[in-house]
Amino acid sequence: MKRIITISRQFGAGGGTIGKAVAERLGFYYCDKDMILKAAMESGSLTAEEIRKYDERVPAEFGFGQSLFDFYNKPLDERLFAAQKEAIRKLAEKENCVIVGRNANVILKEYDKTLHVFVAATEHYRLQRLKDSMKDTPEEKILEDIHAVDRARNKYCKHYTHTVFGHSDHYDLCLKSSTLGLEKCIDLICCAAEE
Repeated sequence: MKRIITISRQFGAGGGTIGKAVAERLGFYYCDKDMILKAAMESGSLTAEEIRKYDERVPAEFGFGQSLFDFYNKPLDERLFAAQKEAIRKLAEKENCVIVGRNANVILKEYDKTLHVFVAATEHYRLQRLKDSMKDTPEEKILEDIHAVDRARNKYCKHYTHTVFGHSDHYDLCLKSSTLGLEKCIDLICCAAEE
C-alpha cells in the first residue's frame, strides 16, 4: 500500500514549501496544483485554456437539470474537478507521494496509509511571507489577495466536497506555521508519517 500525505493550506502559510521539504526528506513524489492540472489536461477531456479559466472557481449556475451521467454536458468546472479527482487517485495508487491542495484530503479519505494535514498561519505572518515573494506588490493588494484566495478555497471546498475548508474534522494533523515555524512543521509531519 502506498503512503500518502495530503497538505491543505491557507494562502501564504507555507504549505507548498513544507510539502516539498517533506517529500524530499521522505523520498516521496511531490505533486502540486500544476502537476495535477497537467495530468487532468493529459486526460484529453479539457484544454489548457479551459483549465486556466476555471481552476478553483465554483460554477455560477451548477446545472442541476443536467444528467449526472453526462460528463461532457456538465459545467466545465465540474469536468475539471472530475479530471483532477481522477488524476489524484491515479497518483495515490502509483507511488508514495505528498499532494498539496486540490481537496486531496477529501478525495483520498477512504485510502489507507494516508496522513491529511492542514497548515494555517496568522494573517500577519502570511502577509510577511508573501511580501518577500511579491516585492513590487503593495501591501493592501497582498492582503486583498489573501482574503480572495481564502474565500475561493472555502467556497470551492464546500461546493465540491461538502466539507468546511480547514475544519479539523477533515485532517489528522493541523499545524500553525506562524507559531511553530516551517522547520518544526516539516519535522512533525515527517514524524507523524513514520508512525
